Amino acid sequence: MVDDSNENTTEARGDRIAKWLARSGVASRRDIERMIAERRIKLNGVVVEHPATFVTPTDVVAVNGNIVEGPQHTRLWRYHKPDGLVTTHRDPEGRKTVFETLPEGMPRVVSVGRLDLNSEGLLLLTNDGALARRLELPSNGWLRRYRVRVFGVVNERELAGLAKGCSIEGVKYGPIEASLDSRKGDNAWLTVSLREGKNREIRRVMSAMNLHVSRLLRTSYGPFPLGELKPGELEEVPARVMKAQIPRDVEIDTKRRG
Repeated sequence: MVDDSNENTTEARGDRIAKWLARSGVASRRDIERMIAERRIKLNGVVVEHPATFVTPTDVVAVNGNIVEGPQHTRLWRYHKPDGLVTTHRDPEGRKTVFETLPEGMPRVVSVGRLDLNSEGLLLLTNDGALARRLELPSNGWLRRYRVRVFGVVNERELAGLAKGCSIEGVKYGPIEASLDSRKGDNAWLTVSLREGKNREIRRVMSAMNLHVSRLLRTSYGPFPLGELKPGELEEVPARVMKAQIPRDVEIDTKRRG
């Protein structure tokens, strides 16, 4: 006889509020915990005091006074980020964000990782904040591939040496696969692949090699390619493809709700 008492108990008490809100696309779990500390979240009209608070289907959750509808089925999109957009929901400098360019009727989404202002190419978007955080982790082993145009003299031996990892100004970077595709005068195109992706990593590594990055285009993120998407275009990943490509230990809910 199977003891399902633990399963029934979990269903009865629901999900932790940080997980519930992350799956609702509000923010990452870490950000939600910060919002709890700032007393910005209420459960059934009462301020939530601790992350170890559970939400059931009959509860009402509000963030900053706005009621959250609750988790919907998990969805994922491929988006071709153009140059000149920031990958944040709000920019203190008033620059245009990726999220301001999305089609009308899109649910609230978060990005899987980021691309800086002057970078282009594939950006994954999802309505499940918990999934976004999970897919960003280097432990997935997902390769992120870029086409990079640089100005300067390319030393192919130095490029090959990046596969061993490097340290620049005290910051350690993991292995980077880099190869020369073409060269014309002082300009060259490289293919660069990495699995971690620290902030502005490619630009900083290239700068240390006396190469100026004049264009940076992400062509794939793990199993998901940029494909034929043009700048600003968006395409949803079918649920069956998403389930097939995302690691099995990652919890996703593709069941549609009425």
